[in-house]
Amino acid sequence: MNTSAHLKFAKTDEWFDAESGAIGISDYAQNQLSDVVFVEILVEEGDEIAVGKPIASVESVKASTEIYAPASGKVSAVNAALADAPETINSDPYGAAWMIKLEGGAAGDELLDASAYEQYCEGRGH
Repeated sequence: MNTSAHLKFAKTDEWFDAESGAIGISDYAQNQLSDVVFVEILVEEGDEIAVGKPIASVESVKASTEIYAPASGKVSAVNAALADAPETINSDPYGAAWMIKLEGGAAGDELLDASAYEQYCEGRGH
């Protein structure tokens, strides 16, 4: 499993980059989903979101899942390119596959650092 040390992670497998405000799903999550075939971003630029609000829907050949905000703030950017290239979530979950960016984003209290998230994932059933 690949994690990025500067990111914070939710137990629901979303990540948050406090520096850029970007949010996406973890390498662990994309691996569990398998081949991602569809992504729909449910929020728009300018929306105010709260921790736990659904921000996207992701479908793969195995499952469909909602993606929830691990931070609160104002949506400053939406990655519209994911709609045309949903497989980017599988190939670059911490880079080009960011879903939204927040302006002034505040991380939720329950977020884990990379090491704690790795330990959490190791304890889960595969």
